[in-house]
Amino acid sequence: MKATQIRELSLDEIATRIKDLERERFNLGFRSGTQPLDDPLRLRVVRRELARLKTVQRQKAGTSAAAAPARTGGK
Repeated sequence: MKATQIRELSLDEIATRIKDLERERFNLGFRSGTQPLDDPLRLRVVRRELARLKTVQRQKAGTSAAAAPARTGGK
């Protein structure tokens, strides 16, 4: 799914799609540890689509990675 198609979705639809893809990514990772996958590149496709969805979700929510507060590792 391309970013332009993702931008047409509502925030609820994006969240649902993210949840489904995270479940699929977990299952693919688990199965890849126990047996060979039918389509090993599917894991890469799922990860990239998740990244696109999360990026558009952050853009729609009005926050960006640059505006996020810096994390400090201090004591």
